[in-house]
Amino acid sequence: MAGLDPAIMQVFMDELLAGMRAIAETTRLRLLFVLSHGEFNVSELTQILGQSQPRVSRHLKLMAEAGLLSRYKEGSWVLFRLSEQTRGAALARAVVDLLPGSDQVLVSDIARMEEIRRQRAENALSYFRTNAPNWERLRSLHVSEADVETAMLDMAGAGDLGNFFDLGTGTGRILALFAGRAAQATGIDQSREMLIVARANLEAAGLRQAQVRQGDIYALPFPSAAADFVTVHQVLHYLDDPGRALTEAARVLKPGGRLLIVDFAPHELEHLRDQHAHRRLGIAPDLMSSWLKRADLRLIKERTLPPPRSNGAAGLTVSLWLAQRPADDISRTARGARNRVEGNLA
Repeated sequence: MAGLDPAIMQVFMDELLAGMRAIAETTRLRLLFVLSHGEFNVSELTQILGQSQPRVSRHLKLMAEAGLLSRYKEGSWVLFRLSEQTRGAALARAVVDLLPGSDQVLVSDIARMEEIRRQRAENALSYFRTNAPNWERLRSLHVSEADVETAMLDMAGAGDLGNFFDLGTGTGRILALFAGRAAQATGIDQSREMLIVARANLEAAGLRQAQVRQGDIYALPFPSAAADFVTVHQVLHYLDDPGRALTEAARVLKPGGRLLIVDFAPHELEHLRDQHAHRRLGIAPDLMSSWLKRADLRLIKERTLPPPRSNGAAGLTVSLWLAQRPADDISRTARGARNRVEGNLA
């Protein structure tokens, strides 16, 4: 940092010292370690640490003020994660890297964290199992799928799509929408019940070049740089770590390949959490931008579709994002993920 203006250097030193003071407590170190694995709300963090909500909230507040954590309000929830772009973010990650992952307290924290994640996933799968036969009807209650599909086709543009993957394919509707323009089309979903419906729909449509497979959106059963075009349609709001899913989607994209994402804009419909297993109340543009940047993807187009009003009440706005992996890009993230996945396939 030689050559920096003394005033700037002083600001930097003050921020660094404030961050170090904010970290200097055992519970805060535990919170940093847990949040390095994903984002959680206060209630979940109290379960993981086994401490009272006021105590955990106080620690989170201090670390957020020091720039170590990011917090954002989503309906009645306040979610926390490690900061990504501040100087405090670099400090937080450096400290996490120094923590002994074999420490019994940290091991126990991670075990409780994984149990919370397992329960989240089971709740979502249970919802999908129950609602798979009526999925298209349920989605139509919220937004006009015809308008969304028209916008998706417009954003994808004309021409062949090459090797096409649809992640979280559900009933296979988006797979069928684009399959006719793909050399090969593959849908991935974790729910067997959804895949049964998807296969029946694809067979009825006569789309022989399309297939569906059971798989985990966080660990796709594909080698790196395998896809020319990937869609993620109305999936991210169900996930506990959408950013990780998008990084995995970026891994399977070829250089120059494109990713088309569709999801709800931020909203306040709390009942969607309880009745429809939504983890998030929509996706904010700045959050999407940070996820795409982390995945080494370039945003090339975005669009919003405001819903029609019915009986005086507004429905859900839909956001669309088209991103691209740079043509000359082989990112560190992609290389590391490629080695992991290809090792698993060997």
